[in-house]
Parts: sequence; C-alpha cells; structure tokens
Amino acid sequence: MSARTTFHAETPLQALILQQALLLAKQLEATADATPDGQVLAKVEALAVPAARELARQAVQATLQAQAAAAEKKGPRAAPAPAAASSPGTRARPDATS
Repeated sequence: MSARTTFHAETPLQALILQQALLLAKQLEATADATPDGQVLAKVEALAVPAARELARQAVQATLQAQAAAAEKKGPRAAPAPAAASSPGTRARPDATS
C-alpha cells in the first residue's frame, strides 16, 4: 500500500528541508530493505546519523544565508542615538553640609 501526501513549502528553506528529508527517508528504506536481518539497526543508524547532521548543517546554512540576504535588502542598521551629555534627572547632588 502506498500513501501519498502533498507538502507545501512556503520558503526556499522549507523546500530544501522537505526535499532532503524525503531523500533521506528513501535511502533509509532502501538500506533497511537491502540489509540482512540482525544488521538492519547498525546499517540504518550508520546512514542516518551523519545524514541527519548534514541536513541540519544545510538547514542552518540556508537559514543564515536567507537572513543575511534579507538584512542586505533592508540596508545598514540605523546608528544608535548619541548619549546625552547629562540629564537633569541623573546629575549628582552635592553632599549636604550641616
């Protein structure tokens, strides 16, 4: 029985993650099917762990690149306002003498 689901990616990052996750799932299924009994866990895990790390790395990289591109479109950040020389509410009071 074959289940078919449609996914909708709203951003390029989501599309990348969906594509990579589906590819990984196919690789895991093929590995599990081709591996002799008693070795499936070790073989699938050996494939899954580095592939998941790579997927996470690609997702982080794509996220940071998208953020950088969006920041470049906005232009440079506004400079902070200069600090006031002194404020009436923050002046030190002279010591009281009695």
